[in-house]
Amino acid sequence: MSETIEQKCIAKGVKLTDQRRVIAQVMSESSDHPDVDELYNRVSKIDPKISIATVYRTVKLFEETGILTKHEFKGGKARYEEINEGHHDHLIDVKTGEIIEFVDEEIEKLQKKVAEKYGYTLVDHKLELYGVKKKSQ
Repeated sequence: MSETIEQKCIAKGVKLTDQRRVIAQVMSESSDHPDVDELYNRVSKIDPKISIATVYRTVKLFEETGILTKHEFKGGKARYEEINEGHHDHLIDVKTGEIIEFVDEEIEKLQKKVAEKYGYTLVDHKLELYGVKKKSQ
């Protein structure tokens, strides 16, 4: 079982206030990489005293300490995802913001090949594909 965001905070020495704990719990339970507005909507249902500013500051803290990663998205929105040991890439629907996580062996091999072509050893990568869902025919 993977660590929760709360456990990662404790391991990294991040002080968990009651409000940060709620934000960490909601992020740990999220599978859709919420933006700050959506995260605020979810946490405020649990604790209405949590302000959107607190959510912004907490997400920024979690990002700066390597607990969350930020994915830029069109329209000035950014979605946040827990950093996990396992690797995956993203396919993002530009109309709905839906994110599909995937791992593709061919893409993995191609990225290593490209790095080698330019004289590098690939140590990590992040791939985000943006698309629009095809209409059913």
